[in-house]
Amino acid sequence: MGATFIVCADPLGPRRADPHFAGEARAARELGHRVALIDHDALLAGDPAAAVAAVPPGAGPAWYRGWMVPTSAYTALDGALAERSVRLLTSPEAYRRAHELPGWYATFEAVTPRSVWLPTVPGVAPGAAVLARLTAPLGGGPGNVKDYVKSRKHEWDEACYVPDLAEPDRLAAVVARLVELQGDFLAGGVVVRAFERFTPGAGEARVWWVDGEPVRVTAHPDSPGLLPEPGLDAVRPLVAALGCPFVTTDLALREDGRWRVVEVGDGQVSDLPAGADPAPLFKALGAVSE
Repeated sequence: MGATFIVCADPLGPRRADPHFAGEARAARELGHRVALIDHDALLAGDPAAAVAAVPPGAGPAWYRGWMVPTSAYTALDGALAERSVRLLTSPEAYRRAHELPGWYATFEAVTPRSVWLPTVPGVAPGAAVLARLTAPLGGGPGNVKDYVKSRKHEWDEACYVPDLAEPDRLAAVVARLVELQGDFLAGGVVVRAFERFTPGAGEARVWWVDGEPVRVTAHPDSPGLLPEPGLDAVRPLVAALGCPFVTTDLALREDGRWRVVEVGDGQVSDLPAGADPAPLFKALGAVSE
């Protein structure tokens, strides 16, 4: 009977998929899979029962394909679906492990920029002295800041890039701006990463892994016209070691010729680039649930 895909509903028309995911919902149905809609706004508002009210009871094993949600909201979604005898194939623990950098960093440490992090809450930015102690293991040199999930790379100079981590006041200013811009959506805490130089103009490859196997390689959504061909030999055993059923890895070619993992993500909330055919991905995901 195929898999069930839980997709975000259109806020303006709750009986249809959100326009961003409409193509994916159509592809899933064409492959013989079920599509059920949830109210993303209700989920974020803390009402998971209302969020899943349109999901048919007994729909069986399911994948979520929708907007990013905090781990706490995903956990609530998992519980609300379980009440309707629907089981998410990615557990809340596996979602956190792939979605948040502290969950996946130790597994990928050898192939990703050196990183340190500090838990914090929205609206509270650590000061210069705290950040100086945090980043001491990274030494000086340039770095990037982000939260556990996302960066503000489109505000590069003010909320992402730090020219020299040995300058605590500048680091603190960038971190404070990151925290300010993320607002209530700050995820987990603050991450500081050593800056690595990647091959200019090459773009990033997003590799989609299902049960430890690479089933699709696409461009990164931020650079849909660039599709490098990464080597996966070093990454494959690490994805298997992470032990999550559906993940993505974003890879970029460093200037010294080494492929590096820029980001790991839970595949359920990773975006396809514009124009990418979702069918191969949905075929692979459907096979897991059979």
